[in-house]
Amino acid sequence: MKAVIQRVKNASVTVGGECISEIKSGLFILLGVGEDDGDDDAVILARKTANLRIFQDEDDKMNKSVLDIDGEVLVVSQFTLLADTKKGNRPSFIKAKEPKEADRLYNLYMSELKTNGVKLVKKGEFGADMLCNINNDGPVTIILDTAIWRK
Repeated sequence: MKAVIQRVKNASVTVGGECISEIKSGLFILLGVGEDDGDDDAVILARKTANLRIFQDEDDKMNKSVLDIDGEVLVVSQFTLLADTKKGNRPSFIKAKEPKEADRLYNLYMSELKTNGVKLVKKGEFGADMLCNINNDGPVTIILDTAIWRK
């Protein structure tokens, strides 16, 4: 699984002109599920995400997690994170997990965020054309990839 994690002041997702999800201070996460990903990836990535210390403490150091600040999380499924651009100019997405299983793992990841203590987890609409509005704070953007932890 690949996650692009952004520290945000607020974020929202709109589908068909209607806002379907919005959060205040916390994390906006683009999540890509790859062909080799399974339940363990969702569990490990959720634990790492919930405990990632990228929020400022009293000394202005990145020492607090989304749990510490009582932050909110918005997760958007993003198969294009699995793009293979080695050949030509048109990306290939054959390394992305098939949609039904990708959706299951996407939902498992969000459930595991809650299990790890995140109080409010919202989501985009799986497979939809979404407009994401993000107020990146910092900006702070971290990329996590479970494939490197499997090696």
